[in-house]
Amino acid sequence: MRKTRDITTIPVRRRTKDRLKSLGLKGQTYEDIITQLVEHVEYEAFMEQQYRRLKEKSKFVSLSAIE
Repeated sequence: MRKTRDITTIPVRRRTKDRLKSLGLKGQTYEDIITQLVEHVEYEAFMEQQYRRLKEKSKFVSLSAIE
């Protein structure tokens, strides 16, 4: 369990809170939903970086070029 001093409040508009809630599953906390979103964004950024690295290599052939 988290200590009270580790918890913070982030003010958001009600619409944003409702949107967050709609992204979650039953039993998920806002902490769970936000963590999942952050991890997704981090993953997408990592994959984009990897794609750029591959694209810079001369031996790389994009999938669209194969078709």
